[in-house]
This record gives sequence, structure tokens and C-alpha cells, in this order.
Amino acid sequence: MELIQQLVNGISLGSIYALIALGYTMVYGIVKLINFAHGDVFMVGSFVGFYSMTVLDLGFFPSLILSMVVCALFGVLIERIAYKPLRNATRIAALITAIGVSLFIEYGTIYFRGAQPEAYPGDALPSSTIDIFGVSINSQSLFILGISLLLMIILQFIVHKTKIGKAMRAVSYDTEAAQLMGINVNNTISATFAIGSALAGAAGVIFGAYYIKIEPLMGIIPGLKAFIAAVLGGIGIIPGAMVGGLVLGVIESFVSASGFSLWRDGVAFIVLILILIFRPSGLFGKNTKEKV
Repeated sequence: MELIQQLVNGISLGSIYALIALGYTMVYGIVKLINFAHGDVFMVGSFVGFYSMTVLDLGFFPSLILSMVVCALFGVLIERIAYKPLRNATRIAALITAIGVSLFIEYGTIYFRGAQPEAYPGDALPSSTIDIFGVSINSQSLFILGISLLLMIILQFIVHKTKIGKAMRAVSYDTEAAQLMGINVNNTISATFAIGSALAGAAGVIFGAYYIKIEPLMGIIPGLKAFIAAVLGGIGIIPGAMVGGLVLGVIESFVSASGFSLWRDGVAFIVLILILIFRPSGLFGKNTKEKV
């Protein structure tokens, strides 16, 4: 019974990682950039949700939608200002810029609002105990899992059934050929940043409502873990990011339940080391040769 409860908790946590990881993997799949500022977009989304609930007095779902819209616009702004001028630069230049953008967002937030943490309203998510086959499960875990799965399904629909999704897949496969076929590459890249950032914003609101405490540096560890989840599933592969996030969440949950809670963060990096040693292409990736 305890096993099932930990599994549900792990999947709920993993679904948050998966939402953030999707942003990493989508951007990498299009422009081969590891956007290390993505974890801070998650943090911004969490604060937008908090102020929506406390200042604007909105409910959970309106706050979630507002946060997704704000983060989508914020993601496009980051892409246009920081990354677009470096489109033809070396990868290391773009990577250093991503780290700089991350630090700018973190300490810009501290400058404008201070470093003190905030607490989400306790009633942001409905909380009750549900008995399923004799196992008591917190309704918040199921609620988070349901919202995350819904957002992932919507993303799959966008990528596979819409015009912008077709453009994203074309640009990911061959940027120059897509451009020759009349696809606006710059707009497609901006749309990719917008969708990934919107998912990170949603994850920020869900995280804040579930774990209550938020602060300006909260995006660092979840951002790194989401990156590990993307690498675990296969960086650049959308289903891989989903599965990688869920697997990482379950691993963390079982490590904590086993009495090794101090190793909860460390185990993610152990997973990263193992995946890089034994399967660097990730669970869903294929080994491909790259000319350098």
C-alpha cells in the first residue's frame, strides 16, 4: 500500500519535472541550445500565480492561465533579446549567454521584490484524502497529475496536428530546407520558446500550490533536475522529456521513502552521470554520428 502511495507521489512530482523538461527539449530540438534560463521562467511563473491569487484574488485555474500567458510572452522576449542575435554564433557563446540570462532574472527579481520567500494560499488546491483500493491518496497529487497530463496531451496535439507544430518539426529536421519551403524560421523559434515557457509557467503555479513556499532562487534545482529528465529521456525528443520527468520523480520519491531524504537531490545527478556513461543518447534517443 505504501508502495502505491509513493508511486503516485513520485509521478505527481515527476509530472512537474516533465512540464519543465519539455521546454528544454523543445528548444534544443529546434536551435540546439540548452536554455539554462528556463528554470527561472518556472520561478517567474510561480510568482505570477502567487500574485494572481493574493493581489488579484483569482482562483487556481485563472491564475494558471495568466501565468502561462505571461511566461509565454517572457520566453519570447528572452529569445528575441538574448538568443536571436546569437543564431549563427558558436554553441558555447549561446550557452554562456543562457547562464547570464538566468543570473539576470534571478537577481533582477531579488532587486525588485527582495529575497524573502512567499507562501501560497493554503486552499489553492483542494485537499482531501481519497481511498483507492484501500490506499489513502492525497487528492492534490491526483489533481497535479491530471493537469500535467492534460497539458502534455495538448502539447502533443499542437506538435502533430497544427500548422505551427508542423513548422516546428520541419525546422527541427532541417532549418535551411524549411526556410526554402517558405517557413518563417524566426517566428517558429519564437513560438517554440512561447510554448515551452508557458508549460514552465504552469509548472511553477502547480509547484507553488503543492509545496507552498516559493522564493527567487527556487528555479535552480528544479531547472537542473528537469534538464536531467530531458537528458534521461533523450534531449530533443518530446516523449522522452515526459517519460524522463516521470521516471526521475518516481526515483526521488522512493529514495526519500527509503530513509535517504538527504540524497533526494543528489540522486538526480547520479542518474545523469549513469545515463551519460551508459546511454548518452537517452532512453528514447538513437546513437548518431556528428561531424565536427
